[in-house]
Amino acid sequence: MRTYELLDLGRMGWQEAFLFQQQIVEERKRGEGCDRLLLVEHPHVVTMGRNASEKQVLASPEILKRSGIQFFETDRGGGATYHGPGQIVGYPILDLRDWKRDVHVYFQALEQFLIDALATFGIDACRNPEKGHQGVWVGSAKVAAIGVHISRWITSHGFALNVENDLSYFQYIVPCGLSKPVCSLRSLGCAAPIEEVKRALEASFAATFGYSDEAEVRSLKAGVSAASSGPDGIGVTASRAATMRERSELRQQESQVPWAPALGPGRADFRDGQIR
Repeated sequence: MRTYELLDLGRMGWQEAFLFQQQIVEERKRGEGCDRLLLVEHPHVVTMGRNASEKQVLASPEILKRSGIQFFETDRGGGATYHGPGQIVGYPILDLRDWKRDVHVYFQALEQFLIDALATFGIDACRNPEKGHQGVWVGSAKVAAIGVHISRWITSHGFALNVENDLSYFQYIVPCGLSKPVCSLRSLGCAAPIEEVKRALEASFAATFGYSDEAEVRSLKAGVSAASSGPDGIGVTASRAATMRERSELRQQESQVPWAPALGPGRADFRDGQIR
């Protein structure tokens, strides 16, 4: 069976995690390394996807700053999203050429693996069939948001599962552009520790995507504030990672092959109606 590596990044800033994620994406594009699932908790941050409108952020930059909330625009699909302590954010970095070359199937698989993981704790989660309501829901409230980016069949970004985070921070945004309530495992009465939830996610992820049950699990929780540890234990400074990202973007601009579709809450955004 196929294998993957799970990296637990602990608490890490959004920008630092993004640069780390981009390094692994570039490795996978070169055919190096293996599929990985990054799990992380971010400090308070609001991110804007490619499909987002400024109207989805309800607070001014000054208010966000005073509230200790960072703000970033990003290349994922979907709208405005909040991340914070107590929320598990997952970044699957997979080569879909080794699984299924189908963006919709991949997105639905992400929803299903979260649904199955939550079932472990007796939570009856589901998809919402209403147009534009992607993600995972419990009743009329969203418990997990999904927004992904796919380039040359390599996936990045992923999901955010509300476990024990303070839901009041969602007041600063219109989550994914939808005026719908959000919920968390805690608000649903589930007291499972966050580490137990991570183990459920690990098992469900392997089952859904056809990996071996024995994932290589590594923790990068220590010593990541100054320089991210590379996927092979190599220290990667933010400036070096940024340089890698700039070079990647330049190659993509010069190439005749455009970005693959970004698919996230709200809609699927295809380039010229097809995957390149």
